[in-house]
Amino acid sequence: MRQVRMDEYGGPEVLHLVEGPDPRPGVGQVVVRTEAAGITFVETQVRAGRPPWPGPGPALPAVLGNGVEGEIVVVGEGVDPGLLGRRMVTATGGLGGYADRVVVNAADPIPIPDELKLGEAVALLADGRTALALARAAAITAADRVLVTAAAGGVGSLLVQLARAAGAKRVVAAAGSERKLALARELGADTAVDYSRDGWADEVRAATGGIDVAFDGVGGQLGRDALGLVGPGGRFLPYGAVSGARTAASDLLQSGGTLIAGHTIVRSPEDNRALVAQALAEAAAGRLRPVIGQRFALSQAAAAHAAIEARATMGKTLLIPES
Repeated sequence: MRQVRMDEYGGPEVLHLVEGPDPRPGVGQVVVRTEAAGITFVETQVRAGRPPWPGPGPALPAVLGNGVEGEIVVVGEGVDPGLLGRRMVTATGGLGGYADRVVVNAADPIPIPDELKLGEAVALLADGRTALALARAAAITAADRVLVTAAAGGVGSLLVQLARAAGAKRVVAAAGSERKLALARELGADTAVDYSRDGWADEVRAATGGIDVAFDGVGGQLGRDALGLVGPGGRFLPYGAVSGARTAASDLLQSGGTLIAGHTIVRSPEDNRALVAQALAEAAAGRLRPVIGQRFALSQAAAAHAAIEARATMGKTLLIPES
């Protein structure tokens, strides 16, 4: 088995490929041979030693990664042998996904529809369930003007599509380059604004008159700018902090808006699983497009992290084990 390990916290260079014996499943477990593994921005923060939550990161040495898709190649005691050869997508329990084989509980993997191409299922595993849960919580209507920050990211690109599909009055995408804004327009944004420019929020206000629903995956000052666009009766849904700081929502609460925190929107493990299955079904039916912006070999995990931190990526970034 090959896996990408970190023995210390630091820059992308701390990620390195190691080899070891193939894992064996325990009772009620299966081994998945990884065809594609997902990377999240949070994992770059964890690797650097600054996770966006209080408390320490994982004990070292550690293998990052919480999502893979691939084929079940070994089943443990008590597991239906009919699962052998099935293509599935699964979380790994928080760690261990940057590997060409992972062990998970047999009840965890979710079947991948035949219509999905390589990598699309794992691109929807975390991002799809998050986007669907956010859109559900926002309850977008035809009267809503919707803002999506980080609109070319894994979650943001899905939220643009979901807002469009919900019939929003106006879908506004905010991102940091023309290449990313072009993608957002392609996915259904009516207005696309470069938030790396001063006064970007004024551009949004001039184009829309204000925002009814804001999905914020950035936090920090950009998140505060987005928050300032939401008026009375509006909904502000922060779900990420790629800036390194979360958005304080006290001003929104004072203005009569509603704060819907991202960590509150999935109600149970069963709900979580149902949202993943829904995302896969929507993609299989052609109603939701997972954007896979870049693929790196498993051995190039350090380069993948560096590209994400440099804001040089769009959509989902995947690791593909070398055959």
